[in-house]
Amino acid sequence: MKVLLIEDDPKISSFTQKGLKEQGFVVNSCDDGDDGYLLATTQAYDVIVLDIMLPGRDGLSILRNLREQKNSVPVILLTARSALNERLEGLNLGADDYLCKPFFIEELTAPIHAVTRRASGETLNLLQYGTLVVNLINREVRVEETAIDLTAREFSLLELLIRSPDRVYTRTQILENVWGYDFDPQTNVVDVYIRRLRNKINILPNAPVIETVRGVGYRLKNETGE
Repeated sequence: MKVLLIEDDPKISSFTQKGLKEQGFVVNSCDDGDDGYLLATTQAYDVIVLDIMLPGRDGLSILRNLREQKNSVPVILLTARSALNERLEGLNLGADDYLCKPFFIEELTAPIHAVTRRASGETLNLLQYGTLVVNLINREVRVEETAIDLTAREFSLLELLIRSPDRVYTRTQILENVWGYDFDPQTNVVDVYIRRLRNKINILPNAPVIETVRGVGYRLKNETGE
């Protein structure tokens, strides 16, 4: 998947490029609105990640012109947390989603997958295992008819487990897929999030469980086990 990142903050740009590339995306980047607009209109991208405040053309101007030219490439806006009016204007202009700074890379990759699925007409947006249903588009999780409120990181962890139920994931694999770490940070962060996720999804007796496979890792199962 080819991503165009238009972001003038060098730290955010570097962090985002590194995180997206680790997730398997091909990333082109620029730090100027005029250059970004040129790339957006002369090359093909699966999604554009677009900062609103840019030197040269601002992000909303780029978005407006793309939509006026009937360019329907999915656009995710990067905004300041306090910039509510800009976010609303961006959505009205045709942005597919927005993300407030600062953010974890998983908070960006999830909507990238969601908007590209919508753009391609893909309907495989529901993952179900037993009574547990995960909607990848609106990031809604339900056990039967009960909605489960998850943080972005908890959602990413659950998505990993439910994509391959009954598969045992080691802590290292979970760290790589959910946190983007290619090393062991020597913390119990995986165990902490597994425990939080268990407490949230095991609200009904017939809900799937996250089983601990001692000495190996974790897996999602329909049978109660620990």
